[in-house]
Amino acid sequence: MIQEIIAFIILFLAIVFLIRKYFWKSKKKKDCGDGNCGCS
Repeated sequence: MIQEIIAFIILFLAIVFLIRKYFWKSKKKKDCGDGNCGCS
């Protein structure tokens, strides 16, 4: 029972990490017009 809870927590954290990695980064690209972020 405790192992299942830990497994679901790890799975949830992994999904949140992947969503933040791929979707939040794409939203920040809108602010790269001034040349200060080096994403050109």
